[in-house]
Amino acid sequence: MQREVDVIVVGGGPVGENAADRARAAGLEVVLVERELVGGECSYWACIPSKTLLRSAAALRAVQRVGGAREAVTGGLDVPAVLARRDYWVSDWSDQGGADWLESIGIGLERGHGRLDGARRVIVERTGGGEIVYLARHAVVVATGSDPVVPPIAGLAEARPWTSREATSVTEPPARLAIIGGGVVAVEMATAYAGFGTEVTVLARSGLLGGMEPFAGEAVAAGLRGLGASVRLGVQPTLVERRESGEVVITLDDGGSITADEVLVATGRKPRTERLGLETIGLEPGGWVDVDDTMLVTGAADNDDRPWLYAVGDLNHRALLTHQGKYQARAAGDLIAARALGRPEQTNPWGAHVATADHSAVPQVVFAEPEAVSVGLTVAAAERAGLHVRAADVAFSSVSGAGILADDYEGRARLVVDEERGTVVGATFVGQDVAELLQSATIAIVGEVPIDRLWHAVPAFPTMSEVWLRLLEALGRPAAKDASEPESEEAA
Repeated sequence: MQREVDVIVVGGGPVGENAADRARAAGLEVVLVERELVGGECSYWACIPSKTLLRSAAALRAVQRVGGAREAVTGGLDVPAVLARRDYWVSDWSDQGGADWLESIGIGLERGHGRLDGARRVIVERTGGGEIVYLARHAVVVATGSDPVVPPIAGLAEARPWTSREATSVTEPPARLAIIGGGVVAVEMATAYAGFGTEVTVLARSGLLGGMEPFAGEAVAAGLRGLGASVRLGVQPTLVERRESGEVVITLDDGGSITADEVLVATGRKPRTERLGLETIGLEPGGWVDVDDTMLVTGAADNDDRPWLYAVGDLNHRALLTHQGKYQARAAGDLIAARALGRPEQTNPWGAHVATADHSAVPQVVFAEPEAVSVGLTVAAAERAGLHVRAADVAFSSVSGAGILADDYEGRARLVVDEERGTVVGATFVGQDVAELLQSATIAIVGEVPIDRLWHAVPAFPTMSEVWLRLLEALGRPAAKDASEPESEEAA
């Protein structure tokens, strides 16, 4: 069988859905190919279930930090109720709602494995058997995402380790859980399972949350220890053994060992490109896919004369975050429609058809204990980029809203400012319920709002947002310029 459509999207997670939705909204005929569940990793095994598993214990801890409310708490966490709430939010792993939505907006759904077979050609091995070939009049979008990496540690693969999928779909938490890794998945799952009452051990070869400011990882390590978890830094497993009893024994490079009921591997991701058919268009299968800012794949056969192949989300390795992949997909979907319909292209930086923010304004929230959120550059990253920067640091104890939110509130905020341009290029907040502060920092970076103008963005009292005023005070007001003096040598 063979069929021609305007746009083929391979991968039906949130990223693929966004690309398909934008192209379809412009009137193009679109078919979406998905081999598992419409909604993808994020909806069923990552973002949604993990944050749902974390929320109940976080809410309980928040109540216990407020006098007058803590006295009303008479019980502990109801773990079966938490898991039932998780089941609701993942629709009991049914994607009927997603499939119905696609049908309602006129997007065709092909269930099966899709692979490229030359330019503008996709073969779908249907789930129910048989194959169909699709030809794209205008574009193919690949949005197949990524898989967890299982590192080559002796015995680890044979020990049947958990990945994020098993951790977020658990039906009964183990008594003991060892976690290999120190990134976002590692600390979030450590936080969730410690909240369940599981004995958690985190094994990280360096500090936690290495992509953030160092104080963020330090605060999260302290928070995990406060929840009763063991955090072992500077160690690496050398051998993992699953015993006949079911226990897992992990031997460490410092001579010690850990015994647990399950071991979770959280050491990074790899692209789902091995069976994508990249070799048919001159690209190497199994690796990350290079794209430009419009998400157009570079180096693909016949992609220069008449652009047709786009890669959005994890597999382009720009920012492995659902919200950033959706942002890329919106830009790509709109551009595909513009090119198909002969409309103007907006591919200049910050234009409608490019993902400029991937380079300088990627927001991230780590739902740990405490929350750690960041956007833009750390001090170290800014200096590596050759920027002359200054950092302002303040404690949240200086903000009345923080003390009202929780007794003895602890947290820290940092702004990173480009001294030459006088704008914010990075921000990090650590503390309870700081996630909602992140968007204001993201807007400041994307909008390149001058620091002297931010003084006029008055935060309401008494809210957590007053931390912005404290940060500006730490930076100090810009020196007033003498109007009689020229602003530059050129003006002189």
